[in-house]
Amino acid sequence: MTGLGPLLGKELREQWRTKRLLVVLIVFAAFGIASPLLAKYTPELIRALASDELANAVPPPTTADAVDQFLKNVGQTGVLAAILLAMGSVALDKERGIAALFLTKPASRGAYLLAKLLAIAATLLAGTLAATAVGYGYTGWLFETLPVGGYAAMGLLLFLQLLVYAALTFLGSTLARSSLVAAAFGIAGLALVAFIGALPAVGSYTPGGLSEAGRALALGQQPERLIGPVATNLATVIAIFVVAWWAFRRQEL
Repeated sequence: MTGLGPLLGKELREQWRTKRLLVVLIVFAAFGIASPLLAKYTPELIRALASDELANAVPPPTTADAVDQFLKNVGQTGVLAAILLAMGSVALDKERGIAALFLTKPASRGAYLLAKLLAIAATLLAGTLAATAVGYGYTGWLFETLPVGGYAAMGLLLFLQLLVYAALTFLGSTLARSSLVAAAFGIAGLALVAFIGALPAVGSYTPGGLSEAGRALALGQQPERLIGPVATNLATVIAIFVVAWWAFRRQEL
């Protein structure tokens, strides 16, 4: 991995200079705040506007509703952010003809790819941590204070879930010379993961299974499966990177 340090520094500075990191922090934090607010006040709004019969059928909001809303909102926003961050990471350099310039310096192709994926992961992690911090605070204010360790673990599991989708899009960006093709690759990967997640035998080991484990931890419960889904998704990210590196080694830039 010759040249990883300088390349990673360049990629991290680029995340800041292009305002990607700032935008991700703001958007994730906004959804982190909005999730418990929506869980708290949406049922009240429905009861206020609906007929008495329908209003009585709406259950009062609970802490579990706030956690579910957080996982749904931040998860969906995060998947979109993961695809947008990764879609042009390598493809744009190849389109502009600058990928070869970086590799004429004492830097290996593996270091070039790893620096880009680590920078994307760092931005997603920062956004997820921001959302988790404000989501925890607002959930405690509007509902009840949850175990901080369990809520933080949920945030880390959510980050790993998003990293899988980022890695899939990153693979598409490595294989293609177009950001749009890379985005389509990521969306296709999302659809494939959703299909696999619907299978009863393996669904809990997909990124969606991490949400189930994270929900249980946030609520102070013991998840049915934790080590297996974490190990499977980590291995998936590593395997995707290896495939991307193998393919990139054989490309003419």
